[in-house]
Amino acid sequence: MPIKTKLTEALGIEHPIIQGGMHYVGYAEMAAAVSNAGGLGIVTALTQPNAEALRKEIRKCRSLTNKPFGVNVTLLPALVPPNYEAYAKVIIEEGVKIIETAGRNPKKFIRFFKKNGCYVIHKCVAIKHALTAQRLGADMISMDGFECGGHPGEDDVGNWILLAQAKRKLKIPFVASGGCANGAQLAAALALGAEGLNMGTRFMATKEAPIHDNIKQALVKGDEKSTTLVMRSVRNTERVYKNSVAKQVQEIEKKKPGDFMAFRHLVRGENYRKSFQETGDAENSVWSCGISMALIDDIPSCQDLIETIVKDAEEIISKKLAGTIKSKL
Repeated sequence: MPIKTKLTEALGIEHPIIQGGMHYVGYAEMAAAVSNAGGLGIVTALTQPNAEALRKEIRKCRSLTNKPFGVNVTLLPALVPPNYEAYAKVIIEEGVKIIETAGRNPKKFIRFFKKNGCYVIHKCVAIKHALTAQRLGADMISMDGFECGGHPGEDDVGNWILLAQAKRKLKIPFVASGGCANGAQLAAALALGAEGLNMGTRFMATKEAPIHDNIKQALVKGDEKSTTLVMRSVRNTERVYKNSVAKQVQEIEKKKPGDFMAFRHLVRGENYRKSFQETGDAENSVWSCGISMALIDDIPSCQDLIETIVKDAEEIISKKLAGTIKSKL
């Protein structure tokens, strides 16, 4: 029996699972594979070098699936900010109606996308930010716990608390994001009031993920201690794979706290693009991933992954939890 939630109903998807935006992973092939498997695939806008390249990627994704998919727009501090307005304009011109926003100061873009009839899912790491996004008109929140890969914020609050808070304080629906990888977590997220899961790292370890197999194998071999945090000193914390380069960044931060330029050369996106797409060397760049790698034991297709997650969640909900309740009565 399929799991129907406000997420599946609002977006017209089969399963309550989102593939969140991921730099140098969220290409058309990745998004289409997830959407074809019944989830919501998402193309990452800023992985494309400019707005016209994004236009081509959106069209490519549409050629690979006739199912709903979205586009991620992440607003992060940068020495030379991208032309966000141009990317947003292309998204609307290409008729994309599902947007995942994330990052700082989303007011302008949440309102822009809502004005153009889009369904906006805003990803954030704190309840206060979720309440702001709700006030700005977001349709749904992706509640991103400290376990997540990428940018977990500066408050260090995990999903066990964040999701329970979201249930108490939000009036709009939300999904669980950060550290999500299996059916037991989907069942738990639903119990905590979420409408589904947003997964990133878990989708990196799939057959269709457009990254080097060595990176996928690093995720399979890793555990809950295989990530670390960098850029804490500049308040742009990022959870990344624990390797010698990440440790080098941390050493520089200890010696020169707050001096981004001192380690900028080590955290350039181009470095981990090469790791993902060319060399497959998991040790020579700083690349994002989450603690959920502790739950990754294989590299399935997106179809098999999503079906397994949903099947396991259904079994827990219909048998184990129902049996526990019955025995208590």
